[in-house]
Amino acid sequence: MQELSVKKHSWPSNINLFMDLSPEELVELNQQLTLATCKAGKIFYMPNDSGELLYLLMKGFVKLYHISSNGKKIIVSTCGPGSFFGEMSLVGQGIHSTFAEAVNECVFCVMSRVDVERLIREKPSVAFRFVQALGHRLKDIESRLGEIAFKSIPYRLASLLIELDKQQGSKGFVKGYTHEDFSEMLGTNRETVSQILKDFKTDGLVDTGRKRVKVLNYAKLKSMATE
Repeated sequence: MQELSVKKHSWPSNINLFMDLSPEELVELNQQLTLATCKAGKIFYMPNDSGELLYLLMKGFVKLYHISSNGKKIIVSTCGPGSFFGEMSLVGQGIHSTFAEAVNECVFCVMSRVDVERLIREKPSVAFRFVQALGHRLKDIESRLGEIAFKSIPYRLASLLIELDKQQGSKGFVKGYTHEDFSEMLGTNRETVSQILKDFKTDGLVDTGRKRVKVLNYAKLKSMATE
């Protein structure tokens, strides 16, 4: 893990948790924290690890997942730039319940439990954003579980592509994910995902390449995702 130099005017304002802080408060926070970088595949923590850190993500994506008894990986959430992860161990029993793994190169920093608790006590706006983010995270997990229970895989894949396109802000391109990654997010197997993407391509909904899906018919995919 490599530390990065930080310019005092920049990064904290890009973290959703701190978006309501004043410029002076952001400068003070910037002086207390240090950015670091890691490569794809880094495991930040595993189930039953003690959790005393909150991770703030500036760049890259981190997947949170479980591994079933038969070795199947099931992704429950994906964190992107501006978000944070590791919070459940801080508000729960002090241990993690999922794996957290870098999808690609990430830039991040960490806050200790003591610093998080102090910031929440002193800055009501941070406390509000923290609770708001927890609510959104739980809502997303509930939504994903509902889709697994009630929607067919093609409809779930359509929904996932719309979600990832929105996260990446890439205007019709979903980049950096393999068919295996998609299958883990959907709780299915790679062969099924590959066949569905092939069907989508035949129907003119998407075009595919190496770790890349180009959305050709956004309206149709969105319609499938919301049905």
